[in-house]
Amino acid sequence: MPNLQIVAPRIRGFICLNAHPAGCAANVERQIAVVRGSAATSPRPGGEPYHVLVLGASTGYGLSSLLTTVFGYGARALGVCLERPPQGDKPASAGWYNLVAAHAEARAAGRALETVNGDAYSAEVKAEVLERLRRWGRKLDAVVYSLASPRRTDPRTGETFTSVLKPLGAAYRSKSINLGNDQVVDVELAPATEADVTATVKVMGGEDWDLWMSALLDADLLAPGCRTVAYSYLGPELTYPIYRSGTIGRAKEHLEQTAHALTATLGARLGGAAFVSVNKAVVTQASSAIPVVPLYISLLYRVMKARGSHEGTIEQAVRLFRDHLAPGHTPETDEAGRIRLDDRELAPDVQAEVSRLWAEVSTANLGALSDYAGFKQEFRALFGFEVPGIDYGEPVDLDLRMP
Repeated sequence: MPNLQIVAPRIRGFICLNAHPAGCAANVERQIAVVRGSAATSPRPGGEPYHVLVLGASTGYGLSSLLTTVFGYGARALGVCLERPPQGDKPASAGWYNLVAAHAEARAAGRALETVNGDAYSAEVKAEVLERLRRWGRKLDAVVYSLASPRRTDPRTGETFTSVLKPLGAAYRSKSINLGNDQVVDVELAPATEADVTATVKVMGGEDWDLWMSALLDADLLAPGCRTVAYSYLGPELTYPIYRSGTIGRAKEHLEQTAHALTATLGARLGGAAFVSVNKAVVTQASSAIPVVPLYISLLYRVMKARGSHEGTIEQAVRLFRDHLAPGHTPETDEAGRIRLDDRELAPDVQAEVSRLWAEVSTANLGALSDYAGFKQEFRALFGFEVPGIDYGEPVDLDLRMP
């Protein structure tokens, strides 16, 4: 029997505690429509299906990558995630409902999509994924690494590490938005300790990416020419102290070092390569938790939308595969070997306007100078709320299951 409930959002600051299944399904359908309208619609030359593993496949850039490869290039894909199923009157997590919708759309389109739900950092889930791939009888052409978590347990030692968002060397003071009361406030963040840096690198650096690729390589599950990509962010000088020059920046540097090491290994053994894709700032639960960044994104969205250059995760994923990673394409990289999808965000005219608005913005003029309303709407939409076309007064079935 369906478990019909009316679902209203439960939001505390940068955390949404529930999700709306119909809204999540509508988000997935919109992303698929963007893919079908923008990306290639055929497999690689020769007709052999593209085989893809997406680690962190249920939300954000990972979900968009999954949808782009499956519905844009006819890929057979395996997604890995850690999502909460529905429990009685408690809805499932947004990522769960996203993948339920993705599976339904894939079945309707005759596409092959599978999911493993579990802790991707664990040895057990790695083993389960390897066994699933062995049963395919085909090797992977691409691996997308898009895991995002505040904590990670090292499967070799059992030690759990927690990442922190802190500057290095000195305290950092700047403007931010209090997402609980919509006020522009000054925030001051204490500098990180060496232990903070180490923990953040363990969680957000390239160690787990390397473990995955080594396991896949040792199991002979990577096809000749296999390419892997991990996602990163650089941002403007405005956010450097809390991002690129902070603890997260150290982790991202480690991610880039890992890409170079993986390229050496994959290149020698398979003619493959590893890339870091530096993407633009977008609204995610992770970005909403970083001080300063929600205000920056609100101003950035206003400027980029006015110029017609704004992209969300699906537009970025479509561009990544269309221009760089799809079968037959050679990625274009910067001097550090990174794919740059943040080029439109960091355009000099865009950043000059954002900096001008940053100097002027306050609580009194936040609505006029920024797209904070759009930021809030997009944040709620991540969880299926405030999605156009959904009647939130109608009960919906919470008890939706993945195959």
